[in-house]
Amino acid sequence: QVQLVESGGGLVQTGDSLRLSCAASGRTFSNAAMGWFRQPPGKEREFVAAVSWSGGSTYYADSVKGRFTISRDNAKNTGFLQMNSLKPEDTAVYYCAARSPYYVSPSGRAHDYNYWGQGTQVTVSS
Repeated sequence: QVQLVESGGGLVQTGDSLRLSCAASGRTFSNAAMGWFRQPPGKEREFVAAVSWSGGSTYYADSVKGRFTISRDNAKNTGFLQMNSLKPEDTAVYYCAARSPYYVSPSGRAHDYNYWGQGTQVTVSS
């Protein structure tokens, strides 16, 4: 089992930056891909970004490409989502997720992930 805990959310203004963290405990997630998803108010959960087990391969939703950067530090069992130039439409609950061990490739499909955090709220005011 992998337990994931997100942190770093908050209330910011348009154009600001935030860095989300995802701390993993229990069974290590360093040998599996991880991703970030978000659920805007009243909408379905959507893919944001994903990274391979090594950090060498990344994948982004078009809506965040060029503004968000996903990374990970396997030595610390932690993943990150650096969010720059935030917009009101980025307002959502952000979830980190991990694939099962040895599924090393990033994926934009929620059903490819077996482990999920509880989410952290990001609100961007205009």
